[in-house]
Amino acid sequence: MHDPDFKAIGKKIREVRISKELTQEFLASAADVNPSHISNIENNRVKISLTTLINVCNAMEVTVDYILSGEYITSSALERSILRELQKCDEASKERILKIIQVLE
Repeated sequence: MHDPDFKAIGKKIREVRISKELTQEFLASAADVNPSHISNIENNRVKISLTTLINVCNAMEVTVDYILSGEYITSSALERSILRELQKCDEASKERILKIIQVLE
């Protein structure tokens, strides 16, 4: 599991806000936070809370899913199974498996 990329999330919020010609003040009012907090989110100085994210998304008329789309790791059931088995291996085994995969490509 990885931590959310708050820098990318803030950047996406800023991009949407600007594309919709919304001010930080407008978003702050809609999310019940200070305008400086919106700036801090957009510039990765603070992590956005779930409540604020929902309020910001509602104000910008986009889904939370749209803002977080870069956070999803998509993999098939087969890939997940391979990863689970790989996690059980020691480093030497992982290196051998990598070489086998590279030969098969």
